[in-house]
Amino acid sequence: MGGFWQEFKTFLDRGSVLDLAIGVVIGGAFGRVVSSFVVDLFTPVLGLLIGGVNFRDLAWRIGGTPEAPLTINYGNFLQAVLDFVIIAFAIFLLVKAFNSMQRKKEEVPAIPSPPPPEVVLLTEIRDLLSRGSR
Repeated sequence: MGGFWQEFKTFLDRGSVLDLAIGVVIGGAFGRVVSSFVVDLFTPVLGLLIGGVNFRDLAWRIGGTPEAPLTINYGNFLQAVLDFVIIAFAIFLLVKAFNSMQRKKEEVPAIPSPPPPEVVLLTEIRDLLSRGSR
């Protein structure tokens, strides 16, 4: 059991847990922003363009009483699908930009470092010796 706790402690010490936690928090906030965009801005305009439809009111009544109807609220589902598509597209653009930056970084040729002073000195000696033997 002690090995398990030591392994867990090593996992926590790596720092990847903190990175993951930060990613989850930022991802959750990003999801709320996208949901607000879809619910408060996008779907009302889309509903207006397709004839004044309010997506929140889209539902099929499948039973229940007139006072408490049982409905399938497919308008909410459509909004969730739009949320997903927009978030997936934003993540796709982010990954595409990251990959593009990685490729550019790989394409930049490395500037060769100057040779060490010993190599420069030996090269000069070689050149002098080759000139003197002529």
